[in-house]
Formats: sequence, C-alpha cells, structure tokens
Amino acid sequence: MKINIINKSAHELPHYETGASAGMDLRANISEPVTLAPLARTIIKTGLFMELPVGYEAQVRPRSGLAAKKGITVLNAPGTIDADYRGEVGVILVNLSNEAFVIENGERIAQMVIAKHERAEWEHVELLSDTVRGEGGFGSTGVK
Repeated sequence: MKINIINKSAHELPHYETGASAGMDLRANISEPVTLAPLARTIIKTGLFMELPVGYEAQVRPRSGLAAKKGITVLNAPGTIDADYRGEVGVILVNLSNEAFVIENGERIAQMVIAKHERAEWEHVELLSDTVRGEGGFGSTGVK
C-alpha cells in the first residue's frame, strides 16, 4: 500500500524495523528538549503529514520499551488518525512514573500501525440474540 506523506522533520520517514513488524516508530520533531514531569501530559509533534486512503486509519500506540522502562505512554492509546485529517501528526504522551522524563529531538516516542476499518450502519431492533454470556459485564468471564 502506498500512502502520500510530507516529512517536514529532519528525521527519516517511519519504517518497519523488521519484516514482521506491525508498527513503525514515530520520532519527536522538537526544537529543544521537553521535560515531562510525573503525571504531566503533552503533545509532541512529528513533522509528518499524511493522506491515508479512505477505509484506513493510522493508530498511534505506546512503545513497549518506553512504557515498561520509563513509564511513558500514549494517553489516548490507541490514538486514531483519520483518513480525512491533513494536519501534523502529534502524539499525546503522559508520564506515569515518579520521575521527570526528558524528550529529545529525534527520539522514538510512539509507534504507528496502519489499519483497515469498516463503517457501521445501525439497524434499530427491539431484541438482541441470546448468548451464554448474556448481560455479563466487566469481569463476568472470570479472572483466571
């Protein structure tokens, strides 16, 4: 699949690190380091502008190493970039650790997965079909 992209950053385009990778790393495109205090959040720009095909979205997700080692994650994970959005890709980061974290220009801050999606059409009905689970909600299927 080919996707039109404008790269106004000083960094390479996102790319797959391995042949089986689902996501591509997004890099911070900032003029000076940003310090993210504990429990603080900020939007970090990437310098990327995309034109996704209709029927696809770009999902912005945390990088597992950054989350596990530093407590830095994507606040609205996964964030969605819609096919009709033409603005700069930004990443909402939050620091869930007890220590400040410094984001440097070019740092890999998130990953992006391109995903196909369907559009739903609602059909109003009076009854839904029965299932074994029924109306069982959070935790209703057990913990083990």
